[in-house]
Amino acid sequence: MLPWSADLAGRVDEHVLTSELLRGNPLGDPHERPLEVYVPPGYDDEPDRRYPTVYVIQGFTGHLGMWHNRTPWRRPFPELADEVFARGDAPPVIVVYVDAWTSVGGSQFLDSPGTGRYHSYLCDEVVPWVDAHYRTLPDRDHRAISGKSSGGYGAMVTPMLRPDLFGALATHAGDALFDVCYRGDFPDAARMLRDSYDGSVDRFLADFRSRIPGTKSTDLKLIELYGYAACYSAEEDGTVRLPFDDTGEVIPDIWSRWLARDPVRMAAEPAYGEALRSMKAIWIDAGTKDEWYLDFGAVAFRRAAEAAGVAEDVISFELFEAGHAGIEYRYPLALAWLAKRLTP
Repeated sequence: MLPWSADLAGRVDEHVLTSELLRGNPLGDPHERPLEVYVPPGYDDEPDRRYPTVYVIQGFTGHLGMWHNRTPWRRPFPELADEVFARGDAPPVIVVYVDAWTSVGGSQFLDSPGTGRYHSYLCDEVVPWVDAHYRTLPDRDHRAISGKSSGGYGAMVTPMLRPDLFGALATHAGDALFDVCYRGDFPDAARMLRDSYDGSVDRFLADFRSRIPGTKSTDLKLIELYGYAACYSAEEDGTVRLPFDDTGEVIPDIWSRWLARDPVRMAAEPAYGEALRSMKAIWIDAGTKDEWYLDFGAVAFRRAAEAAGVAEDVISFELFEAGHAGIEYRYPLALAWLAKRLTP
């Protein structure tokens, strides 16, 4: 295992998409976005063959370049994915790496007046562009979405919102069961705002943007909750509303807007339950030591899917011993499983 690079059996094509939907977004983030498309071995040798697609999305703070980060004794996911097809472990698919980063850490792959139209960007610009430029099987039964953490959240909700586009999903430690994974952080965040910023979110943001982010212990938790609020509870004019007050207690009308986006609660709604029942494959996993208790979220989402009527043989569910980080070795397992179910 080389510590710096490896040759691929397939190839990764690098693109830049100019998005009209992200142009003029509320945060002033770039509307030109990188996109990487992996084509499997043999793609150029069989010009008449068409392939299923798996769209891969990232967690909070993730941007496209981070897919190629290398850690000791580990390989990044694009290499692990390539190995799946080089070894013949699964039928070949096209893998699409999507960037939905924002300057507040992420978009949750939703449309929001606080961040921009990232759900529509993915569904209405990226997917049609890939289908137009690559030999895909351009049908929801041959198209899946996969992600971890906030990307796992996006992988759960995107097919519920657009079952016409996505017929399968894989969620690794995806944000779910908001009462458990988010709510416990509110008192700590309220105390941080009080002790460091006189309770002012605006003062925190001004400080955060004036220096190197991450140089204060309060940075990650505060920007994370603010980033989520920008996605879940921004007003139409872009004003971001936190779901808790200065004591850390929830503000019911704002918190209810978060809960409406909880995949567990969404699955209980008739339209979203119908969307889940239409899925060809649903992969759900998480580590039993996840710091955000997303193993409980995984259990709850599985139960919600089953309660909605999803057949048992459609779902692959596993809890494994791990925390939230360092679980990239799970991604190729889900990729191979999806590839087998997406291939005609």
